[in-house]
Amino acid sequence: MKPSVLDTLTGQTIGISARPVPRPAIDAWQEDRLRRLVAYCREHAPFYRRKFAAASIAAVDGLADLARLPLTTEAELRHHGQEMVCVGQDAVARIVTLRSSGTTGPPKRLWFTEADLERTLDFFHRGMGQMAEPGQTAAILLPGATPDSTGHLLARALARLTVNGRIVGLVSDPERAARIVAEIRPEILVGFPVQILALARMAAFLRLDLASIGTVLLCSDYVPESLCQSLRHLLGCEIFTHYGATETGLGGGVDCGAHQGCHLREADLLIEIVDPDGGQTLPAGEWGEIVCTTLLRTGMPLIRYRTGDRGRLLPGPCCCGSQVRRLDRVLGRLDRVRTLRSGRQLAMADLDEWLFAVPGLLDFTAVLAIRGGRESLELVLTALPGQGEAVKRQAAGLLESRMSGGEPAIALILARDGAIHPTKRFLEDHRKEKAI
Repeated sequence: MKPSVLDTLTGQTIGISARPVPRPAIDAWQEDRLRRLVAYCREHAPFYRRKFAAASIAAVDGLADLARLPLTTEAELRHHGQEMVCVGQDAVARIVTLRSSGTTGPPKRLWFTEADLERTLDFFHRGMGQMAEPGQTAAILLPGATPDSTGHLLARALARLTVNGRIVGLVSDPERAARIVAEIRPEILVGFPVQILALARMAAFLRLDLASIGTVLLCSDYVPESLCQSLRHLLGCEIFTHYGATETGLGGGVDCGAHQGCHLREADLLIEIVDPDGGQTLPAGEWGEIVCTTLLRTGMPLIRYRTGDRGRLLPGPCCCGSQVRRLDRVLGRLDRVRTLRSGRQLAMADLDEWLFAVPGLLDFTAVLAIRGGRESLELVLTALPGQGEAVKRQAAGLLESRMSGGEPAIALILARDGAIHPTKRFLEDHRKEKAI
């Protein structure tokens, strides 16, 4: 089996020719970069200078000192982001502003230099080399209207492989997107998991030819296994997954042909898993919160940044031979897990895993509420034309089999149109609002 392309990228970045790259060489590189990063941020970023002083940290010797460094929170990024910037405004190539649904206060802003963006381009270039061949076409279902947006960067990276990247954009109208993709006839499809499934199901319903697609890359959200199974059935494709966020510089990790976790961009990122409550570092194999340190970023480095995502590192080397660390399937946001009155926990990832096994379902929204003093789970289902009632019956059966004791009550409504959500979806919690 061909080793992960991340093995080659890591080796070239750290100056090691051996393949697979030995684990001690990666650790030594990360130790050196961590020492340099702490010194760099102490000198150039007022936020970190204060934070290190408060924690009595003058310097770090290596990875053994990593846990001594204080964690950085999303709230700190929102309120003190400008003080994390380490370069002058003339060196900033792009500022990304992120406004989260339901979040009050200032938005998150991330500053990137040209060098920071180039490393993302290089990662996209190498990562897509795992699945793309020169002369092929990739349909990109990601934002791409502005320079240095995710879709735009990916298209530029694909051009380095002489792959034609066609930016379609985020999908809200599955029929329109399916017709565009069928006309493009790509070999590769890249986008949000739910949006790609909706497109594939709509294309099958319309009898559009998507037979050219041999590879799908799912990114920008967690990936339910039931959704992957449905895509394999519809398209007969190989499915790759990517983990990343704006905070990681968009690129974080991508799986290899073994499909046993995402190989991480370890020359640029130091990834830990910590206990979300106590903050202690957890060993490989244990689930917790993903924490990242950007080892090479110069514009706005992040040190031990709490991503809020739930994941775990996989122990040992991959069967492809690479010793680059791997991240298991990410299970969504920790702060979006809801505790029901019964004490059971429920997240959108659970609902996705159950419901996207239902043929004909394109998308759904989910809300927890209190109706007449009773807890209620309310879903609005978007289905293929003419299949709404069948989808509703199957969804009701699946939910009733998994929700014991009649709590919460299940309410299912069919959407009036075929539009789907164009961005990430969450299980909304309206139980603290005025009960109806």
